[in-house]
Amino acid sequence: MDLRISSSTTPLSGAGLARRAAAPQDAGNEVGFSGALKGALKSVSAAQNHATGLQQEVQMENPSVSLEQTMVAIQKAQIGFQATLHVRNRMVQAYTDIMNMQV
Repeated sequence: MDLRISSSTTPLSGAGLARRAAAPQDAGNEVGFSGALKGALKSVSAAQNHATGLQQEVQMENPSVSLEQTMVAIQKAQIGFQATLHVRNRMVQAYTDIMNMQV
């Protein structure tokens, strides 16, 4: 994954960015934190479903599915789930901190 920003991009102004973020987008093309969170949750769910399917295939002794492949898929699903739990815990902590702020 390449996270570098090319130098040909122009910086966005703060007001223009706020207007673009608040503008309604296509129903299927969500942007921002909620869209990224939904995508991540769907990805974790898909990884868990894939690992479960592989696990069932190994239990039925399917020769085309290896135990190593299944264990790697299970570990990937577990890591994704743990990362999701950490994000949820951080979000709850941030919400609690904001609610405890004095106005």
